[in-house]
Amino acid sequence: MDSLINFKEIKNGTLRIDNFYFLLIIFFIFILDRYTKIEIINNFSNNKFFVNNYINFDLVWNTGIGFGLFHSSSVLIYNIISIFIASVIIFLIYLIITSEKFEKISFSIIVGGALGNFYDRIVFKAVPDFIDLHYSTFHWFTFNVADIFITLGVIIFLVKGYLIKKKL
Repeated sequence: MDSLINFKEIKNGTLRIDNFYFLLIIFFIFILDRYTKIEIINNFSNNKFFVNNYINFDLVWNTGIGFGLFHSSSVLIYNIISIFIASVIIFLIYLIITSEKFEKISFSIIVGGALGNFYDRIVFKAVPDFIDLHYSTFHWFTFNVADIFITLGVIIFLVKGYLIKKKL
């Protein structure tokens, strides 16, 4: 019987030793993200820290998704976004289990960052963003370490998919 999801294959693929390395990537990114956010929350919650003419550390609580998109004060909207993010994380974990090595790397990087931000959504009901890139009076969206890894993972996936030609 053919089915869309072969659970026996997923179980066998999950228990492979190389998947342990991808779990380590996720864990490392999650811990690095937690560490930076704890330091910022504990040390910069009431003031802006000037690094140089292009970067500041300034704690901003984000209830939206990446880069403050879909920011809302509605509990319903917040919960819908959180459920959507949890669903995406679960789907990405499925992709890590079933994909090839290069894709596993990019998905692991994305999941590591996404779990960091999702943890904050559950614990703090908002995500602490603190990296403020700017030039003169133009400020980019404030973001955090998890956002960097999510973006990096997406870029790696896109570069692999669109720029690197597949061998026939």
